Amino acid sequence: MTQDLATTPTPTSDIRPPTSAPKRRWRLRGRQPEGDLANAPYPPLIRHLLWHRGVRTPDEAAAFMDSDPVEYDPLLLPDIGAALDRLRRAVNEGELIAVYGDFDVDGVTASTILIEGLRDLGGRVEPYLPDRFSEGYGVNIGAIDKLHAQGVTLIATADCGTSSIAEVAHAAKLGIDMIILDHHTVPPELPAAVALVNPKRAENRYPEAELASGGLAFKVMAALYEALGRPWDAERYIDLVALSTVCDVAPLQNENRTLVRQGVAALERTQRPGLRALLETSGLKDACLDTDSIGYVLGPRLNAAGRLADARLALDLLLETDPERAMQQALALGSLNGQRQQATAAAMELARELLSKEDADAPLIFIGHADIPSGIVGLVAGRLAEEYHRPAVVYQRGEATSRASCRSIPEFDITGALRTCPELMVRFGGHPAAAGFTVENEKLPALKEALLRQATAGLAGVELAPAIDIDAALDLRHMNGKLIRMLSQLAPFGCANPEPVFLSRNIEIASVKSIGEDGEHLRLRLRDGAVTWPAIAFASAGASIGGFSGTSVREGGRFDVVYSFCPDRGGNGGLELRVRDLRPAQAPD
Repeated sequence: MTQDLATTPTPTSDIRPPTSAPKRRWRLRGRQPEGDLANAPYPPLIRHLLWHRGVRTPDEAAAFMDSDPVEYDPLLLPDIGAALDRLRRAVNEGELIAVYGDFDVDGVTASTILIEGLRDLGGRVEPYLPDRFSEGYGVNIGAIDKLHAQGVTLIATADCGTSSIAEVAHAAKLGIDMIILDHHTVPPELPAAVALVNPKRAENRYPEAELASGGLAFKVMAALYEALGRPWDAERYIDLVALSTVCDVAPLQNENRTLVRQGVAALERTQRPGLRALLETSGLKDACLDTDSIGYVLGPRLNAAGRLADARLALDLLLETDPERAMQQALALGSLNGQRQQATAAAMELARELLSKEDADAPLIFIGHADIPSGIVGLVAGRLAEEYHRPAVVYQRGEATSRASCRSIPEFDITGALRTCPELMVRFGGHPAAAGFTVENEKLPALKEALLRQATAGLAGVELAPAIDIDAALDLRHMNGKLIRMLSQLAPFGCANPEPVFLSRNIEIASVKSIGEDGEHLRLRLRDGAVTWPAIAFASAGASIGGFSGTSVREGGRFDVVYSFCPDRGGNGGLELRVRDLRPAQAPD
């Protein structure tokens, strides 16, 4: 541990920038009482990082650092017995089973696991993914009618259904049973399904309540195979589980961390033609993969299908067995993702124009327009929530109704807020951090007012300004290979296990060069004493770094730099720094 970390004050502190500096706050984590953790055989910096990830004892530290596998019994899931009995009967009697998924990565991967798993048992399976634009999220009565006409007698959902009371009742009238596999927030009233396997239910005994739907489908199918005395090929599906868990921003703790760690490794050696083609077309063939590869490269390509066209394109890619067809499908998804990027940029420009006419001090953003596509509203809401550190609601206004996506901040449960005014919406659902709803246009003003009231009360006393949480202040010149290798043992990084972020002061810019199509990123070399590190600063941090104009970040300048360690994108096989933020050094050496 460096002297900077050793002298960090105990309480969490805000390092306030001068008035001319960026608005983003730097929050340096204070040291906490270590107790038994002080006896763990790791350097002080590693113990400090472990403490802030919930580790309290030497045994817990060893398990975390060694990535001891965590695996729970799926028979602890709620309604799992009823679900297995009904699936087994449907397979054995040759019933037509519909797998009804969602159109995002979590829903598509969960659907793939269920479809392939049931087919390999001899089941007759009909996939169904709703169209985002004509049907919207979740189970709908029109889809049930279509499946009934095809002879479906059992519907198994993937990533939807927990709030589908009327839809489940309608299916029952038609003689269709429903098994709901979902992980969304549980409402006060539940649908009368044959089984509702949701680890968030109050009666759940399963230790990992935050399974993504891909992980849930994986565990249920493993239990079904065991019940039928058939071997379960975990290797075939664990890469899909990593995709679902990372892209759905599930907490990477306990079993989820194990599933993602194993899944990322399996993704590097995957034999699934669709994933191999996706890796190649996205420039990740033979690359060392991590959660960033999934969240920022693979996930957006899979999601682009449901955002701009039909989610079935992504499902077909994952189910494809022919490498040549898989390559064509992967190229099509790459093209759609490029269109998605352009559409998102245009939507963000429009959103900022709309936001300029709103109350700048409002604790919740609520905007919409006919020209913001419904497939993009979630991306726009997410960016606004991050930039302004407040919950954001963005909708596409239709002729009579509007569809919205909501993204929130840790201090505010957006789905809980929606639940206080259900009479104002046609339908809604989601998580504390993300939700969606459909609303009649005439009720938009009342809904906006209701959510603003909830945010005003719920966020009273919360500073609504973007911030970067910094794990520790370091002397960059003192970092060594052993410490950096130990940092890598904390991976995989993501929700609830964030990539360690550090602050180094009075760092010299040894060189700077604009890169990217529009010169929006910076390639840097940062010098601390005799040590020089390669670094990359992406445009996503541009608001903090001065837009990368080349005038605010000059060779020879000295800055306080916030960063994390990452693989060298220059292709040198080593490490570089990913700059999160920087500002002029507060004091010279």
